[in-house]
Amino acid sequence: MCRITRRELLAGGAAVLNLASELPASQSSAGGAEAGKVDLLAPDIYFHEGQLSAQADAVCNNGWIIFEDYVLVIDANFPGGAREIIGKIRRITDRPIRFAFDTHHHGDHAYGNQVFVENGAVPLAHTGVVEEMKRYETGYYAGKPGAWEQAAKGRADVKNSKLKPPSVLFPRELFFDDGKHRVELIHLGVAHTHGDAVAWLPKERILFTGDVCVNGPYNYVGDGEVEKWVPTLDAAKQLGARTVCPGHGPRGAAAMLDDQQAFFKMLREQVGALMAKKPPEEARALVEPLRATLKANPQIARYVGERSAQWDPFPAQVQKVYLEMTGRKLAALPRESHQARLVHARAHGLA
Repeated sequence: MCRITRRELLAGGAAVLNLASELPASQSSAGGAEAGKVDLLAPDIYFHEGQLSAQADAVCNNGWIIFEDYVLVIDANFPGGAREIIGKIRRITDRPIRFAFDTHHHGDHAYGNQVFVENGAVPLAHTGVVEEMKRYETGYYAGKPGAWEQAAKGRADVKNSKLKPPSVLFPRELFFDDGKHRVELIHLGVAHTHGDAVAWLPKERILFTGDVCVNGPYNYVGDGEVEKWVPTLDAAKQLGARTVCPGHGPRGAAAMLDDQQAFFKMLREQVGALMAKKPPEEARALVEPLRATLKANPQIARYVGERSAQWDPFPAQVQKVYLEMTGRKLAALPRESHQARLVHARAHGLA
């Protein structure tokens, strides 16, 4: 267990306990945390589990680190989520929130940037985040409706705010260090998107992964590359984390990185063995048997979507891997990746 000084307990821990007691009960998380509640991981280091729902303000998970002179927030969330997180930080400390780190470009992680700017913070990210925004945020960059405008149709907080791309960019890594706490923002490689970066706290061995790693059936593969995702997770594992704070789902231990990677490895192995040599019309019939095979593995079963669920990314995951391996799309699934993007958008409050 972490050691907390009396000053830190009085200034931070008590505030967290008071805040948590006023929040509604929600789904239990690992380590005693719950969605919607503030979780003190170590002195001055906090985790907040979001709720994967179109109706939620804070959809993605957040973290924040209280440095000597300022606060660094991990992920800007939606505008409503940004306001919620800022309010919870203000209950703990009056130090200025100076930086909001976008782990990637998706709206549930970056659309709250403007709210943080209005509260004195600077949004920052890997250079790939802006490159991805240039592809998808055509309303901002090209004068025609894009991802932001689509999200604004279903979320009043987005409609009443505006897109603010990160203005501090780093190509590989960026460090924050006040002598007591050190946070390393690192681009480990392509994974969930081409602009993913993680926040690594080497002293506490805490890793905030964004959607490079999630804890549940939340992997959207449409903007990344599954083949490259596996070695990116290798790089994450080499950091030596004890605590892993994923982009969605409960926090956990280092084994979460193993589980996430094992899911993609087995997915690729099964597609390669059962489908890659078959023509698209034959391969398509193997999606459900492949799902059953992965579901039977207890290490990775929680990553496999349910066929009847509103959020079922599995067919699109299979199609993505098949496309990466063969250059062809599965027969009868030409719209599966498009549908997966729409379902991902709805599940993440983007449409």
